[in-house]
Amino acid sequence: MGTVYGWAELSSSWAEISPSWRSLVFTNGCFDLLHVGHLRYLKAAKALGKTLMVGINSDRSVQALKGSNRPVVPEQERAELIAGLGCVDGVVIFDQPTAQQVIELLLPDIYVKGGDYQLATLPEANTVLSYGGRVELIAVEIPTSTSKIITTILQRYGS
Repeated sequence: MGTVYGWAELSSSWAEISPSWRSLVFTNGCFDLLHVGHLRYLKAAKALGKTLMVGINSDRSVQALKGSNRPVVPEQERAELIAGLGCVDGVVIFDQPTAQQVIELLLPDIYVKGGDYQLATLPEANTVLSYGGRVELIAVEIPTSTSKIITTILQRYGS
């Protein structure tokens, strides 16, 4: 089971932790309603390196990205669920709209996002490439999303 780190805790202890975690893979997202697409994506990310750290958008940043009705699941619960997956070694909740600040701290060897992103439009890509890191886009195996799940629930059970 992975560890959920607070931002202050991770910032103060990263210099000690970092060497034993290389090669470090980092990814991030809202992970609001956990589904099999998330699981397969995280397993594929872990397979790229030794350690997988996942950044979870805070409740505030999810609302800014997805609207005032989101997230459905609070940030601490989302972080605990992701940390409980066997492929995840660590989780940190971040409050910014992008994972830029987390990347600047961790300097992951590999930054992973889903294949629905493009390198040219990925805000964090230039930072990762600037220090010699690698960006990997993982193909989406199952085209599902939290938004689609919510829509299905509303259609089946009413609003």
